[in-house]
Amino acid sequence: MLKKSRVNKGTFEILPKKVLLKNIRVIDNAEKLNAVKSVVIRNDKIADILDKPPASFDGETWEDKNFVLMPGLFDMHVHFREPGREDEETLETGSFTAANGGFTGVACMPNTDPAIDTQEVVNFIREETRDYLVDVHPVSAITKAREGKELAPIAEMVEAGAVAISDDGSPVMNAELMRRALEYSKMFDIPILGHEEDTNLSKNRHMHEGFYSTKLGIQGIPALSEEIIVARDIMLTEFTGGRFHVCHISSKGSVELIRQAKAKGLKVTCEVTPHHFTLTDQVVESYDTNTKMNPPLRSDEDRQALIDGLKDGTIDAIATDHAPHSIEEKEAEYINAPFGITGLETALGLITSELLDTKILTLKDIYDRCVQNPRKILNLDVPKIKTGENANLTLFSQKENWTYNDSISFSKSRNTPFTNHPLTGRSVVVINKGKIFKTPPLK
Repeated sequence: MLKKSRVNKGTFEILPKKVLLKNIRVIDNAEKLNAVKSVVIRNDKIADILDKPPASFDGETWEDKNFVLMPGLFDMHVHFREPGREDEETLETGSFTAANGGFTGVACMPNTDPAIDTQEVVNFIREETRDYLVDVHPVSAITKAREGKELAPIAEMVEAGAVAISDDGSPVMNAELMRRALEYSKMFDIPILGHEEDTNLSKNRHMHEGFYSTKLGIQGIPALSEEIIVARDIMLTEFTGGRFHVCHISSKGSVELIRQAKAKGLKVTCEVTPHHFTLTDQVVESYDTNTKMNPPLRSDEDRQALIDGLKDGTIDAIATDHAPHSIEEKEAEYINAPFGITGLETALGLITSELLDTKILTLKDIYDRCVQNPRKILNLDVPKIKTGENANLTLFSQKENWTYNDSISFSKSRNTPFTNHPLTGRSVVVINKGKIFKTPPLK
């Protein structure tokens, strides 16, 4: 019997006129902040950043020695499914899910129905989300209907507010079309977000090709499928002078290709997901369809290469690839289930548990990969913890131990391999646009 999805009802409340964040660790690399401070917010703006808290304060106060304050976290790769699959997620439920995970901004991908391939759809998303706490920036399609046959009206969509172009969910197999898209990216100074996959090597395949695919008798997708297209698009980037960003990088070979491209000074960036730096293809032994995503979970050697890429700065950003699917779709035989998992609400816990607690990354590194770099890649203003600036903030508890489960999710979907997974680090509050969202207590 299918279990029905239950959506928590959330609210973006009006930010109190006076708030004191007392004796908390403040991280803002741009402002050279990495110290315990007390931050006063008045009328939606940062009023004071103090070495010592005020002797008295007549507003709301939050204090905990484990609290960390950063400018609002940003996820540059989410799927909110609207328009077309509002049964899986909507712009509203996706935004609450993002806020619950600690994010004040996201970029939503174009594989909706209809695709984000016209100025009208870009305008719809911008208007629909204008008053949300979470900034929702549309990414428009490279090709019409994401079919890889004809370029979409890129100039019109950029004019309407698209921050990047991508056929995410599908690769652009035609090299001539990708060349033209990269020329547009140079013209408008926007990135191409590439879904890197040679479908001739991945069609009708369902997990990473390796020991476990052989053991389980499941057709595997070789890492070469990703690496061939990464290499091609780096070459096209060098040829055109465009801007190229690799979505959800997953293999050791891809990391090395990006490292070489950066060494040559090319305008190439990339992102990694928490599930790819946390899990390997071994977990597919459970036949849990929530371990099925594209690109697939790869070997431990690949996972370690991703971690190394995060450490040395080859990988610029951490993004969730939040991809909701209905329970009915995921309750299927492994080979028939769709690719994709949700990720917004577990990302911060996985980053803290897998990267911060293990000393792979520092808080300053997390600022770079979750606050600054994703926004810079998309040409967006980076919020600051600075007197006089609008309050766009994420407050999280670095040491809170908790377990993710369905009852605390705001998403319409429940397709995650991290149910009942122990985590450390959880969002407490996000603030943006004069609004506040408080993460509900654990049940």
